Amino acid sequence: MADESRFVPVAGEADIAPGEVTIVGAEGRTFCLARTEDGRWGAIDNVCTHDGGTLGEGELDEHCVECPRHGARFDLFTGEVKAMPAVFPVNAYPVRVRDGVVEVDLGVPVKELEIG
Repeated sequence: MADESRFVPVAGEADIAPGEVTIVGAEGRTFCLARTEDGRWGAIDNVCTHDGGTLGEGELDEHCVECPRHGARFDLFTGEVKAMPAVFPVNAYPVRVRDGVVEVDLGVPVKELEIG
């Protein structure tokens, strides 16, 4: 059976400036939502796989989110680790904007995160 998109609203488009990250929630989960300087949106899990830090409190450098605790970096669009000390990826979620509302796709398959 194919996975189906299930976009849910998480923020207003005007709430997040280009180059910023924030924490948003949906269905009892939190996500790190970011808007790149060139206007692209992405969302990843809100937890650093190095030691559980909060990625939504970090900074965005081009398309990588840097954890505020120890500097691990994750690709905003793939969840790949781009800089240690983290070695395990996070889940990435498609994002769309409709009528000024930012929506995250919770219908994508996800993997359980490995911390440590």
